[in-house]
Amino acid sequence: MKSRIGMVALRAIAAVLLTSAAPCVLSAQTLNDALQAKSQKQSGEKDKLLVEAGELVYNNDKNTVSAVGDVHLYYQGRTLQADSVTYDRNSRRVFATGNARITEADGTVITGDRFELTDNFKDGFIDSLRVKRTGVFAGKTVTTRFTAPRAERTAGETMVFDKGTYTACEPCAEKPDRPPLWQVRAAKIIHKNEERMIYYEDATIEFAGIPMAYIPYMSAPDPTVKRKTGFLSPRFIATSATGYGVALPYFINIAPNMDLTLTPTYMTRQGFLGMAEWRHRLETGSYNVRVAGIFQQDKDAFLASPIGPRDKDFRGSIESAGRFYINDKWQYGWDVALLSDKWFLDNYKIKSESLSTTYFRESTSTVFLTGKGEQGFFDLRAYYFKALSSLDWQKQQPVVHPVLDYNKSFNAPEWLGGQITVDTNVTSLSRDQAFFQQTPDMLNNWLGYYSNCAVYEKGRCIMRGMAGTYSRASAEVSWKRKFIDPFGQVWMPFASMRVDGTWTRVDLDGPLNSKIPNFMDPDPDVLGRVMPAVGLEYRYPFVATTSGGLTHTIEPIAQIVARPNETRIGKLPNEDAQSLVFDDTTLFEWNKFSGYDRVEGGVRLNYGLKYAVTTEGGAYADMLFGQSVQLAGKNSFSEGYRDPSNTGLDSGLDRQASDYVGRVHIQPNSRYSFTARGRFDQETFALKRMELTSSMNFGAMQASLTYGQYAAQPALGYAVRRQGLAPSLSYQVTQNWRLNGSVLFDLSAQKNASQYFMSNPLATSYVKAPFGSIASTSFGVQYQDECTTFAVVYTNTYNDPTTGVRTNNQSIMLKLELTTLGAVQLSQSVGNSTRDGVSP
Repeated sequence: MKSRIGMVALRAIAAVLLTSAAPCVLSAQTLNDALQAKSQKQSGEKDKLLVEAGELVYNNDKNTVSAVGDVHLYYQGRTLQADSVTYDRNSRRVFATGNARITEADGTVITGDRFELTDNFKDGFIDSLRVKRTGVFAGKTVTTRFTAPRAERTAGETMVFDKGTYTACEPCAEKPDRPPLWQVRAAKIIHKNEERMIYYEDATIEFAGIPMAYIPYMSAPDPTVKRKTGFLSPRFIATSATGYGVALPYFINIAPNMDLTLTPTYMTRQGFLGMAEWRHRLETGSYNVRVAGIFQQDKDAFLASPIGPRDKDFRGSIESAGRFYINDKWQYGWDVALLSDKWFLDNYKIKSESLSTTYFRESTSTVFLTGKGEQGFFDLRAYYFKALSSLDWQKQQPVVHPVLDYNKSFNAPEWLGGQITVDTNVTSLSRDQAFFQQTPDMLNNWLGYYSNCAVYEKGRCIMRGMAGTYSRASAEVSWKRKFIDPFGQVWMPFASMRVDGTWTRVDLDGPLNSKIPNFMDPDPDVLGRVMPAVGLEYRYPFVATTSGGLTHTIEPIAQIVARPNETRIGKLPNEDAQSLVFDDTTLFEWNKFSGYDRVEGGVRLNYGLKYAVTTEGGAYADMLFGQSVQLAGKNSFSEGYRDPSNTGLDSGLDRQASDYVGRVHIQPNSRYSFTARGRFDQETFALKRMELTSSMNFGAMQASLTYGQYAAQPALGYAVRRQGLAPSLSYQVTQNWRLNGSVLFDLSAQKNASQYFMSNPLATSYVKAPFGSIASTSFGVQYQDECTTFAVVYTNTYNDPTTGVRTNNQSIMLKLELTTLGAVQLSQSVGNSTRDGVSP
């Protein structure tokens, strides 16, 4: 008997049957009754089964009830869809055929040709099974797929796939029957929802349908798991010093907010390396602690002391990092690294958060307290630097204890107007041994390992760092206000008051420290310095619009700053103001020194002309050209010969009229930009400094080109002109393939011999690299899709950035990541480097 129904509660089905086929309904229990009776026993409340179908068919002879025609059954958060669903009241089994599908409450979709299930859909068998689940894995949405000719479902919790496959790859849209990029094929795959684990028996990993690896048994968390105890992806190591090795991390999920990762690593040449990392998340932040250590089996793989760790039996490291938030504006934390020796991280390929860059090998430990508001900031830090280059001497590295920066801007009182800014800096540091650098006139007289000065005299050598303790407190209050007169002229008067207090205790013990009196006053003293300043900045922009929609702006700019002469030059060390670059970006700075240890004095005029043009289409270009002139008082930059580090000399500012500086910036559209900036001799207009940068973005291709040329600066230790060219390219070959490459060319025709010498630091002969030599290269290819990441990267640094030793430091990195399954990474060093202390 047939009765057409819509979306109704199955309890309502009984009412329909009472009116149209009462004998059938009264003589047998319906599917709804069976399910509800079962539900009452289990949970004590009724679970409603809702049915949507084209027709309902009863067969009294077979004692079955069938729903036919686009059937939808909704029960306990699950949805069963099929062309036909039949309930056998004798066996209490549900049979679904034709486009059968179950959608779980979590979104998992199970499809098959035929379902045979219990009346609660939790147990049974499925033919031609396909399971599709979507979730978030490692921050991205991933869809995983299981398939099997037949599977068994138990208690709605365990699914056993006979001769099953698993993959996270999308099927090919054009050829769905083509094998995915990778899949795991196993005699049996067991997915346990409660454990959230997947077990594979007699498994084979296939790539494009080709078997590549056989694994008798393996297990992995299902893609919904973010944290679970178990083994992580292995990491492989292969270097000449360590031999071949494999690291097998084991993750221990102690609690939702803490875990431990143990990483035992075995290397054929050096033996067992133990590593462990503890991570703990609290309400206001988190911290971690990492330890590593090894008793080396073959110490002869490394160079002897002092340029290698051959004398060490045990080597290791302890590192910790933490970040905690006091509130939305304040935080404190630390990054700390303690190393047995400077080569340990490099030799055993250990990644460290204390390495800020991969070029200058320096491990930086710091503790800090920072606060940031809308108009100011507070930053308190202490630093410890661990030099990692073979020829660095640790005693020459400063310990900063601490450095404090405070900045606050606020509106001035109404009667004064404008803005007031307060800047404060407190710095205290110490160093065991002074650090000197040779100037070019003595390059051929190399003496000593830890110093590169032959004669410790001012003018023949410069002092980069003082031995002893140096503390300074600086505070500056500045004011500025902008006026625009009826003619459109912009006037900005400004004033500042800077006060410095210093305390110095010079350490004269040692052969190097005894030379400090040649460069500065060694007597301990408390000194003060006051620097007031007043000034005025003037701008007069002329704006004109011409045909073609062009808008032109011509703006003359003049700035005058008046202050007394700088004092205490040569009586104080210079630790933070040695990097002085005079170009368009610093032309209108009130104080052009980069730090607080030096402060500009005298009366100075800065002037320039700026031109800008824009088009209706959005194209833009601007140019700036200017000069700085010392009008009165002593020129702080020409007084640089009194500075222990010669800061100010050869800067372009050390004559009464400075060199000219200029900039050209062109951006015709959002895809291309070009910037050129330069410094030109004020008498001959000879090029002293030039930087050219260009970037292009054409969708699939991004490219950049940077060229730098810097004239010799003998007073600062650079005897010859320096040139470099750095092109880089990234090209998206296809949707999934990308190529990356960069090269740094050293175009200098000759080298400063004090920086480029043979690997023996006591040698008296030097190496000069040829013009156009390559300083570093990096090339890589990457494939990435929704389920796979594969990358090969080759890098080669030809010169140690600190010592300039000409040698190849080559490495190849391979990475293969199968989404949800794991990743394998292999790093292979090619050749040796004096930097890492490895024996040839």
